Amino acid sequence: MVCESNTFWGKLFNITIIFCILTSVLIVSFDSVEKINIRYGKILLFAEWIITILFSIEFALRIICVKKPLKYLFSFIGLIDLISILPLYLSFFFNGTKYFIVIRAFRILRIFRILKMWNFIEASHQLTKALYISSIKIGVFLLFLLVLVVIIGSLMHLIEGGHHGFDNIPQSIYWTIVTITTVGYGDITPVTPAGRLFASIIMLLGYGILAVPTGIVTAELVKFARTGHAKSVHSCPSCSKEGHDTDAHFCKFCGGKLQIS
Repeated sequence: MVCESNTFWGKLFNITIIFCILTSVLIVSFDSVEKINIRYGKILLFAEWIITILFSIEFALRIICVKKPLKYLFSFIGLIDLISILPLYLSFFFNGTKYFIVIRAFRILRIFRILKMWNFIEASHQLTKALYISSIKIGVFLLFLLVLVVIIGSLMHLIEGGHHGFDNIPQSIYWTIVTITTVGYGDITPVTPAGRLFASIIMLLGYGILAVPTGIVTAELVKFARTGHAKSVHSCPSCSKEGHDTDAHFCKFCGGKLQIS
């Protein structure tokens, strides 16, 4: 029941867990408000401990249920489950770690599996793969962008003559990053005509630069859309991983037999 959600009780269990996750995130958010913390701090902490203990029991049950606990522990879902229960325990030794409980919000992604939202599950797999495949191209692009930022920052330092906020190259590089990403804080602005002209060119260039990584990932997503196959939301009872073909009988990650209903 803990690893699958095909039955009524399985769905009810997982929906209850998601409700606890949302409650936990709200508790941490409210606890960070000073007035609420002073008045209801102890009550919120008590409620958070109850939820953390419930999650700890659930985590232990998942380890017991799967045939290969290590596969589950080192999977993305397993690591999120583990990290989501650690912050409150670590708060005994380190101050402020309890606020990392908001990591539990990642566990809400299970709602796609619980409600059998096949398209969303498939879309998440495609997006993850597209980002992974595009990572090398994006890495090269970022390296090129880093070189470009250093060159532009150095030029702006020379154009402005080391004045008007462009006192040194690192500060000029900071201005370049803020400008080229179209953030534009306005704390440093060029004053000379040549500086303003050069800045205008960089601003226009920024729009094109932001589109490059988006285009790389989009191209990979289009490839998956053309060649993609339907996936099942059933998880493997051995390693708890998903993403199997609808006609698969064995897990493609660990080789364990799938429980096909």
